[in-house]
Amino acid sequence: MPWGKTYFAWHNYLSMKLFILFTAFLYSQNSFPNEGLFSGRISRISEETGLVRVKVDFSNFRYLNKKDKVSFWDKGSNLEKCNGFIIGKTNEYLLLRIPNYNLCHNKAYMREGAFITFFSQDLINNLKMGRELMAILKKKRMAYLSKVKRGKRELASYMEKVDAMNDRYVVLRKKLEMEWKRELSSLEEDNVESVRKHKRAVLKLEEIEFKMEKYKVEEESLKLDRWALDSRLYFRK
Repeated sequence: MPWGKTYFAWHNYLSMKLFILFTAFLYSQNSFPNEGLFSGRISRISEETGLVRVKVDFSNFRYLNKKDKVSFWDKGSNLEKCNGFIIGKTNEYLLLRIPNYNLCHNKAYMREGAFITFFSQDLINNLKMGRELMAILKKKRMAYLSKVKRGKRELASYMEKVDAMNDRYVVLRKKLEMEWKRELSSLEEDNVESVRKHKRAVLKLEEIEFKMEKYKVEEESLKLDRWALDSRLYFRK
């Protein structure tokens, strides 16, 4: 390979490496360099108080807070930037206070209906904190999502265990009922047999007592005749 081509290739390689390193450095310093930019349209100006109301509409509007500093300019012109800070906000509007309104009015294209570009370093800082908070919330969400899934599995397994136990005890109850009926039937048969034996025994007893009364043997054949109160006058006949 000729020396010139080698030098040119080496030069391109070094340039590419330097570009990558420089890009990485810029990314490490500010991962999102344009996120501090937003735009809005001036809806009202109060020259006496130096207040400017601006209608804005962008996704990260929630991260703009009171006392945040902003700079703004007309993107279509080469006029200088003006500085102000937020003193109030609604869902669609920002209320800005311009400390040097007269000077700013001469430097920037400020009129009602003008479309203005804004930049806020505080917005960048707020977004950085918001991302850190979101990272923490995502970790917490993953942890609690895991707990919720585990809880669902435990609840599902609990119901399965309850169903299995119910099925098991249904079988046991049926088996116990069958055994209870069998034992009850056996007791009933024993009771019927006991009643039959008892009645037979009662009949036999009555029959024996009748025969005993019929064939009873007296000790003496004479009867005591008591015709007087005096026992000396008793005699047998």
